[in-house]
Amino acid sequence: MSTAITADHGVVEARGRVTQGRLLRSEWTKLWSLRSTRWSLLAAFVAMGAGIVSAAVSMSQWSHLSAHERATFDSVDTAVIGLNGAQLAIGVLGILVVAGEYSTGTIHATLMAAPRRLPVLWAKIGVFAAATFVLMLLASAISFFAVQLIAGAHHQQHAITDPGALRVVVGAALFMTVLGVMTIGMGALVRSSAGGIALFVGVLLIVRLLVKFLPASVADSVIAYLPAYAGTAVATHTQFEQAHHLSPWGGLAVFCGYAALAVVAGAVVLMRRDA
Repeated sequence: MSTAITADHGVVEARGRVTQGRLLRSEWTKLWSLRSTRWSLLAAFVAMGAGIVSAAVSMSQWSHLSAHERATFDSVDTAVIGLNGAQLAIGVLGILVVAGEYSTGTIHATLMAAPRRLPVLWAKIGVFAAATFVLMLLASAISFFAVQLIAGAHHQQHAITDPGALRVVVGAALFMTVLGVMTIGMGALVRSSAGGIALFVGVLLIVRLLVKFLPASVADSVIAYLPAYAGTAVATHTQFEQAHHLSPWGGLAVFCGYAALAVVAGAVVLMRRDA
C-alpha cells in the first residue's frame, strides 16, 4: 500500500508500517534461511521413519516372536513410534526459534523493527506451528502407509479407515505442533538456548522418569497428566483399556493447556523484561 499519511511534521508512507502479515513473512524468512533449521526439520522427518524399520524387523522375525509379542504388535502404533525421536528435534528447534535470537543478539533488531512485542511472538508461533504440522503430517502419513505395506506380509496391516487409524496419523502431527508451540513459549520464558533445552528435556523426559519412583497407586494417578503422556494419547492406537490413561482428545486438551501456560509465561517475560 502506497497511500501517504499527512502529519504535523511531514509525510509518513503507509507502506512502511509493521503488519502481522509482514511479521509472518519475516519470521518465515528467518526460520528457513538458517541451515540448522533445515537440518533439524530433516532430522524430525527422518526420525518418524523409525516405525518403518521397526515393522521390517518385526515382520522378518515374525516366526520367532513369542505369542505375546505377536498379540501386542499393532501396525498403527508402530507407524508413529518415531515420535520419540522426532520430538527432540522439534523441541530443540522450537527453543532456538526464540532463544537463539537472544543468544546472537538479533532480537534487538527484531524488536526495534516491531516495537509491539506480542505480534512478534504470535508470528513466530504461527510460522513454526504451520511448518511443523505440515511436515509431521506428511512424515506420519508416509510412515503409516509404508508400515501397513510391510505388515501385510503377515496380515497385520490396518487401513486408514479402521477405527483410530486416521486419528493417530493426524494426532501425531498435532502433538508435534503443540509441542513446538510450547517450546517457543519456553524459549521466550528462559531466553537462553541451553536453559530452554534443559527446561524442555526436564519437563518432557526427566519428570516422567522421576514419577516412576513414586508408589504405583500415586504414579498411576499422576502419570496420565504429565505432558509427554497426555500429549501422545491422541497418537496412540492401543492401551486405553487402563483406567489411568486419558482419552485421546482429553489428553491433547491437557497438553494444549501446558502449551498455553508456557506461551503466556513467555509472553509476560517478553513484555516486561528488556531485550
